[in-house]
Amino acid sequence: MLYALHLFADRFSVFNLFRYLTFRSGAACLTSLIISFWLGPRVIRWLKSVQRGGQPIRTDGPERHLIEKKGTPTMGGVLILAAMTTSTLLWADLRSGYVWAALFCTLGYGAVGFADDFMKLSRRNTKGVSARGKLVVQLGIGLITAVWIARLTGGTLGTSLAVPVFKGVLLHMGLLFPVFGMLVMMGSSNAVNLTDGLDGLATVPTIIAASVFALIAYLVGNRVFADYLQLNHVPGVGELAVFCAAIVGAGMGFLWFNAPPAAVFMGDTGSLALGGALGATAVATKHEIVLVIVGGLFVVETVSVIIQVFWFKRTGRRVFLMAPLHHHFEKKGWAEPTIVIRFWIVSMILALAGLATLKIR
Repeated sequence: MLYALHLFADRFSVFNLFRYLTFRSGAACLTSLIISFWLGPRVIRWLKSVQRGGQPIRTDGPERHLIEKKGTPTMGGVLILAAMTTSTLLWADLRSGYVWAALFCTLGYGAVGFADDFMKLSRRNTKGVSARGKLVVQLGIGLITAVWIARLTGGTLGTSLAVPVFKGVLLHMGLLFPVFGMLVMMGSSNAVNLTDGLDGLATVPTIIAASVFALIAYLVGNRVFADYLQLNHVPGVGELAVFCAAIVGAGMGFLWFNAPPAAVFMGDTGSLALGGALGATAVATKHEIVLVIVGGLFVVETVSVIIQVFWFKRTGRRVFLMAPLHHHFEKKGWAEPTIVIRFWIVSMILALAGLATLKIR
């Protein structure tokens, strides 16, 4: 929207700033942060007024959650989505199909999470939308987004998987690529959802991953930088840097209220949406494998659940004291801030490893 102001640059030189992706990305981050700070107290008051008793707490989870987290409102993801969407619409070039595809996936998954949170609250238990129903909708949204992105990219690149480190290596997937892209988005969405179990635990790794992909989108969308780094150039995808920067700002704003002890939880509304946003950006920038590295914390949390369920069904015994993995460390007696901060550090290390793949060829 504000991007159009660059048309007045001939008359007012200051409007020339709106041509630059770096300026608009920084402005998007700051705008979503300010919106979050302004809107946060109002959203929290509204959520408390409509949620009698706050988020239902699992009775089979860590015992202290029943005491410390009882009464805390959920669905705080609406704050993240409102700030991020408004900022993106203000600062991105809305002629970019990639921006609309990413927003579609993010808000679509957010709607699924909202429905899930709403049903949990209305029923006053931890069972929301059925797992099958949730997966079907996620599959549909992911498939539409993947096809949309493949058509925007076009050519062989649009239906190929780029392999990091090995320059010029593309795995041509043809009609299977939309299915692969769908699985990336759905997997990323549910992985962030599983990680969201402690105050700030999922928020900061998401901010870190979004920051990395803001840089990746900028580099991949710029012909000069893409050629220098021997990356696959995707024209127009640079606008996702604005989208990712808006997520960073919204995430920081939400963290202000989600820091221990949390005044609000993001709920599935936020976690499913944020995971979907990262997945859609990774597919659009042709860095799906790098997402596995940068979002390695989310991957490990998900794998811990898969291992736990598989092994328990086969043997009747548990590998971890409780899954996802962060609950295992809670059961071992680690304090919540200790777990959260150590997981943040791991996330930072993985982000640096993912960035290293951009240069190693």
